[in-house]
Amino acid sequence: MPVYNCEAFVGCALESLLSQTFGDFELVISDNASTDGTEDVCRAFAERDARIRYVRRPDNIGGPGNFRSVFSLCSGEYHKWATADDYWDSRFLERCIAMLDAHPDVVLCYSKTRLIDAAGVLISYYEDNLDLNQSSPRDRFRDLFSRIGLCHAHLGVIRREAMKHTSLISPERGSDVHFLAELALYGKFAVVPEYLFHRRFHQGSSSWDRTSHEHQRRYYEPTRQNGFAMQTWRKYRQLLDGVWRSPIEIRSKAALTMDLLRKSVWEREALRAEIISLVANRH
Repeated sequence: MPVYNCEAFVGCALESLLSQTFGDFELVISDNASTDGTEDVCRAFAERDARIRYVRRPDNIGGPGNFRSVFSLCSGEYHKWATADDYWDSRFLERCIAMLDAHPDVVLCYSKTRLIDAAGVLISYYEDNLDLNQSSPRDRFRDLFSRIGLCHAHLGVIRREAMKHTSLISPERGSDVHFLAELALYGKFAVVPEYLFHRRFHQGSSSWDRTSHEHQRRYYEPTRQNGFAMQTWRKYRQLLDGVWRSPIEIRSKAALTMDLLRKSVWEREALRAEIISLVANRH
């Protein structure tokens, strides 16, 4: 669980994980140098449950950096990232792990989602529709981009061995989607057909204001005071690196490269604007 200034919600998130019907797990909390009462809440939970290991970072390395950091602190066969402002039904882990145990070709399992507000009141039900069960890695990769809306599947249960070969969550916008696309090259995605995940929308969440450059910069790269540049270029570099790093056959890698090049044509104005901005900032 990567955490940062989530005193109001982290207790609820931790309670939901500690009350899982599948209880054989280690819960590692990586605190991104919180400045509110998050540390006190997490330490109190760690004192009462030996499954929790609390680690406080000396500085804020941003949300993606903390996702990668906490992954490096874990070692289980299956891995689950848990956000500090959301919570899960007590059967979530049991259902997802059963699916992964039964289907070795599935690398990720997640459930359907209830969207809730800051007070926990239901906003709506949501289905990610990312049950990517095609045998072709290229088809799964392409299908993910055609289906993806809100991004929740990366908070499911994932085979750690597959995750180790990806770039995980990286510091560019939409990196959770890019991670899922890369992961789809390693195996199928499965969905538990129950609403077991509760995603909370509130003003402090990273996705609250996607139109604010400053809000997004604070989440992705807080140490870069002058903003974060070349986001579209970095996206395509990450996706191409992921394709060529994957174990799929060379013909599929070439085909996906062409797919991404065609996709980049639709974003040519953004790519052009980033080059112009980069050149201007150097003069």
